[in-house]
Amino acid sequence: MNDRDLKPKSVDWRYLLYVAILLFLGLALLASASAPLGYIKFNDSYFYLKRQLLFGVLPGALLLFVALKVKSDYYRLLAWPAYIFGIVLLILAFIPQTSHIVNGAKSWVQIFGFSFQPGEFMKLGMILLLAQMLSDPHRDVRDWQNGLLPVLIFIVAPLVLVLMQPDLGTMLILGIIAFFMLFAARLPWSYLMVLGMIGITVFSVMVLVKPYRMERLNIFMHPELDPQGIGYHVNQAFLAVGSGGFWGLGFGHSRQKYQYLPEVNADSVYAVVAEEMGFIFSAFLIILILLIATRGLKIANNLDDDFAKYVVIGVVAWFFCQSVINIGAMVGVMPLTGVPLPFVSHGGSAMLACLIAVGVVLNLSKNE
Repeated sequence: MNDRDLKPKSVDWRYLLYVAILLFLGLALLASASAPLGYIKFNDSYFYLKRQLLFGVLPGALLLFVALKVKSDYYRLLAWPAYIFGIVLLILAFIPQTSHIVNGAKSWVQIFGFSFQPGEFMKLGMILLLAQMLSDPHRDVRDWQNGLLPVLIFIVAPLVLVLMQPDLGTMLILGIIAFFMLFAARLPWSYLMVLGMIGITVFSVMVLVKPYRMERLNIFMHPELDPQGIGYHVNQAFLAVGSGGFWGLGFGHSRQKYQYLPEVNADSVYAVVAEEMGFIFSAFLIILILLIATRGLKIANNLDDDFAKYVVIGVVAWFFCQSVINIGAMVGVMPLTGVPLPFVSHGGSAMLACLIAVGVVLNLSKNE
């Protein structure tokens, strides 16, 4: 036994550092982007920053610490309770007494005066359960009937519930997480291609049956159409990003956040960042997201336990792909889906779930 074996195991501090930097910058950027909206709606320029701290960062940091201190072996035992808890929360969104409808979607639950999005917690619940099922040494995912089909059933259940809300953005993220975890479990390429085609077909049908989704897709392909109607959000985002140029207008000096660009505190926060801070800082933010993803993949690669490996890969897919979808919509390479930018956009549920997931990854990183 050498000296290194005698040292107590430590978390991956570099991963924590990258997340902490993104969180700190996200709070500062949210404070600037949401100031006019907070003042107009609540007569408080820091309303959204305070809510983010009170209902997202502070309880999230506490639960991150708890997740960090739990014995890593317990996460396998928590997989089923976490998944069932997420399913129950999704069902509560359809019960009139607990449902809280926002923009026509039943994607919120309100209990004792507190509102939250159950879909955000379902992401981690599904990751834990899939990791447990895929790491089962008695399961062969190449056997589609006995090995793969039971896994797919527990993937489809939350997807259907989220589809019924409807929340296309959350459904898309859940599907992406499942796809990458199946890929990490070495699912045969033929199966992955079939699942991918099924996913594309379902997504296409969802777009076709709802006219407003088809209009969003048309605007994505032709943003110059209807700039004052369905294309208003996209065009205002383009204007914000383009106005920032190379160096930006300066922190706090965005013009689009003054009631021109919709959802400046949530989906559109990156457009305000690009306008105020310019290309250099916007690129740095993307690099920081890439660093978090690559560090997460390194943690996963250094883990011997398949369960821990799949959990970390699921969290990496969640954070990275959701960031890509959000930023891609603001710069015109992807259609609008309404997903928040992790650690930056306003949303207590999203921040809380993300910080818990970070705590789980850091806990598992001690076993590298």
